[in-house]
Parts: sequence; C-alpha cells; structure tokens
Amino acid sequence: MRVLFTVSTWPTQYAAMVPLGWALQAAGHEVRVLCAASQAAAVGRAGLVPVPVLGGMEEVLRLRLQYHAEAVDGIWRYPWLPPHPLTGERLDRLDAFDTGHFAREVAPELDASAARSFDAAVAYARDWRPHLVLHDPGSLEGLLAAEVLDVPSALCLWGPASPHDPEHMRIVPTDHSGSFARYGLGPFDLAMIERVVDPNPPSLKVPVESERLPVRYVPYNGAGPAPAWTARPPEGPRVCVTWSTALSTVSGPDSYLLPRIVAALDGLDCEVVLTATARDVAALGPVPSSVRVAENLPLAALLPGSAAVVHHGGSGSTLTALWAGVPQFVATFASEQHVTGERVAATGAALHVPGHLADEAAIRAGVERLIGDGFHRAAADRLRAEVAETPAPAALAAELEALATGV
Repeated sequence: MRVLFTVSTWPTQYAAMVPLGWALQAAGHEVRVLCAASQAAAVGRAGLVPVPVLGGMEEVLRLRLQYHAEAVDGIWRYPWLPPHPLTGERLDRLDAFDTGHFAREVAPELDASAARSFDAAVAYARDWRPHLVLHDPGSLEGLLAAEVLDVPSALCLWGPASPHDPEHMRIVPTDHSGSFARYGLGPFDLAMIERVVDPNPPSLKVPVESERLPVRYVPYNGAGPAPAWTARPPEGPRVCVTWSTALSTVSGPDSYLLPRIVAALDGLDCEVVLTATARDVAALGPVPSSVRVAENLPLAALLPGSAAVVHHGGSGSTLTALWAGVPQFVATFASEQHVTGERVAATGAALHVPGHLADEAAIRAGVERLIGDGFHRAAADRLRAEVAETPAPAALAAELEALATGV
C-alpha cells in the first residue's frame, strides 16, 4: 500500500504523525511525505522520505495574521499587542500593520503560491497513486489530493486543539487560493474532513465532528541525543522546564517567559532541568547553579520520573507530559495554547495560567502545589493510563490498511 502524508511548515505540527509513519513503514507500506523545502531535512531525520514540492504561506505568518485579527476583533487575551505579521516586530498600534496594503500587494502572491502548492500535491498524487492520504491540520493539500483521486484520507491532530474549535482559534487554514473550487469541489468546508486521527486521551474531550480514529500518543520530540544522565532516576523531585522552538518568533518578545520561570524556581528544594533552543538559552544569560541546562533534549528522555513540568502549552510538550504522567504548569500566549491549557487543567493534570498573569509568585506557588499535592499527580497518572490503553500506531496502521484496501 502507498500512503501519502502532507505536512505544514512547522515540525512540531506534524511530530505526532511520525510514529504512525514508522508503523506503516514497519508493516511494509510505502510512505512519502510531501513538504516544503524547508522541512525536507526534518522529515528525513524523522526516518521518513520527504518530497519537497509544497509551498504556500508559512505557518509563522498565518498565525501572526490570526493573532492580529484577534486583536482587531477585541478578543486578543493579552495586555500587549501581537507582533507585526510580516516583520515580527513589536507593534505600538494595530494600524501599524496596513491591512489594505497587505490585501492588495502581498496576499495575491501568497494565494498564487498556495495554488501552486495544491497543484503540486495533486500532480504528485496523480503520478504516485496513493491508496491513502494523511495530513496535518495545517496542510490541506493532502485533503484536496485525496478528494481529487477519490481515496480515503484523514486529518491527524497534533494536540488538544481541533478544527472544530471556535473560528478565531481555527487550526486549519482558509483556502484563499480557491483551489478546492478550481478542482470542482466547491469552497473548502470542514465537512470535507471525514476522519480525524486523534492522539489525545478521551478525558481531554477534544471536539471532533468527523469519524474519530483514536491512536496512542507515542512521543517524537526530534532526533537530538539523550545524555547518559537521563537514564538515572532523579535523587529528589525533578522539575522540567521546556520552552517552544518558535514562541517568541510567533507571539512576540513579551512571550519570552524563561527568565521569569528560572527566577521563580531558584531555591526550590528540587532539581531543575531546562531544555530550550540554543537562542532562547543564550538570551537567558547566567543561570543559577541549581539549574541544569540541556539544549534541545528530547522530552521523552527527560520527563519520566519527573515531579512536574513547566511549559507554554505546545502540543508536543503537553502530550509528552500526559504520556509520562507528569503534572503540568502551563503558561500560554495564544488561543490554541490557551485551549490546550484549559483542557488539560480541566482533568486535574495541570494548572493553567495565561502568560501575562504568570508572574514569579504564581509560577513558584503553582509548581510547589504540583509537587506537593497528590491530587494533580493522581490525575496525571489517570491520563497516562488512558494513553496506554489507546490503540498503538501499529493497530491504527492495520485499521487504515483495511480502510484503504477494503479488506
């Protein structure tokens, strides 16, 4: 069987799909991943075969535009303005981003680029003839290719956010290129998504209005090395701090919370381990001797046995913590992350604080509560059990094979 993946321009948005790709390959199926040229190396490092033919709008720009629109509509949650969608610079007023100029001069080329990306996906699919197409929410090229070829497809969620959440936090792009209509399918509509692969434990209550295909979350946090010390159980409580690979780039400099987190945890009777990008670590400057810094360390090697984890509400951090059964302190800076924090907090496995309210006192008190209060540990253990009871990627691979072949 030939299985075509299409993915967005953000590796953390398709990381949850990688183990399913491994399972399909291990079952003897051919897997190809259509991606942008910027993602070819990341896909290859994940052990999958990239086909770098896609283009269109970068996810960073799409999200910045979404945040600016939220601010215009009065539903932006934070006391500062979102960054300029094109430059990423701090805005002092909303009209410093000229929406009219963008619509006239920039958007048409972005729409043309998106149309070329859709056409490239359809052309490749017509040549390769996949039996099944899987795509992440940010890559509708896979859905279009599957519709044109009349083969089964599924959208693969990357975390607790859903295409069926409110419009302002929608995680699927709008087809401004009109490509679905160009291929005779009419305007893109969420009803076209017939199946959703869901790696979330049921207690998160992620809304899905299509056929839900549950799959056990298996962490893939990149291909970085795991130091030998990660194999040894911590001698006392370990608190992990992990931060986004691109949060400041997308949400602006006010979302850079690491210095405040490190200061809040200094002096706690616990081991603190911080993993982040080299750029974010460098911006920290000197850190207390009680903090161990490990750049880009895979969370799956770090979280088991930890007492708590502090993060920004990214899907990879969230689901890996659920997999490991670790209580979470979640400080969020965008709508998608906010809904993630709220859903996990509703289960008791996390404390969620909007980023602008996460001062040193709130962070320290929250982490002390997670460590000392058995309620949150018990909730995290329950969700870990839910994850373990969900069908493994190998089981879903067999189900998808039966769907695609009719056997």
